[in-house]
Amino acid sequence: MIQLRNVEKSYQAGHEENFVLRRIHLDVAEGDFISVMGPSGSGKSTLLAILGLLDSAWRGEYFLFDNAVHKLNAKQRLELNKKYIGFVFQQYHLIDNLTVYENLDIPLSYRDVKKADRQAMVGDILDRFQIVGKKDLYPSQLSGGQQQLVGIARAVIGNPKLILADEPTGNLHSSQGREIMELFTRLNEQGTTIIQVTHSEENAAYGRKVIRLFDGWIAKA
Repeated sequence: MIQLRNVEKSYQAGHEENFVLRRIHLDVAEGDFISVMGPSGSGKSTLLAILGLLDSAWRGEYFLFDNAVHKLNAKQRLELNKKYIGFVFQQYHLIDNLTVYENLDIPLSYRDVKKADRQAMVGDILDRFQIVGKKDLYPSQLSGGQQQLVGIARAVIGNPKLILADEPTGNLHSSQGREIMELFTRLNEQGTTIIQVTHSEENAAYGRKVIRLFDGWIAKA
């Protein structure tokens, strides 16, 4: 499903080239549940952004469902993102001038889901996440934890084949966090591939495999 070959990302600082990721080789099979761990600055979020087709300034080869991502233009990468990926952002990335309902409807509209079906799916996800009462509110009217729940709901609403989650429970209290991890487990059991970045050993244990990054390198087990 995913193959990374010799993927690297760096930036120039004067005459020096500073690496964020070094020679990343990674294979992810469909149905995997992988936790990515490592200290701050080790490249975890950068790796997730590359996998999510949100970062194009890298070198190497990336294959997603047999698509050679490294050969695609920006529009083609965006289409792949819409088709396959649900992304849970650490900083929510909700659209400020849209209500909760409208934020949840957006990814479905990208996938050409009929309006009646979209209404049913949004209603279902509002109920599942117990945020029906928030549907007409704007992100600025929500707490950080509520925004995080909406962000997670938006990521899973279209039943993507791949969920990428950057510290998905970071702004939730412990019981909400467990509920989200159990939801991810159920989705994974139904065939969704999940890659999460986490500092939590407890959350990492929900995954089937842990990858540890250190200074941009995948640490040897």
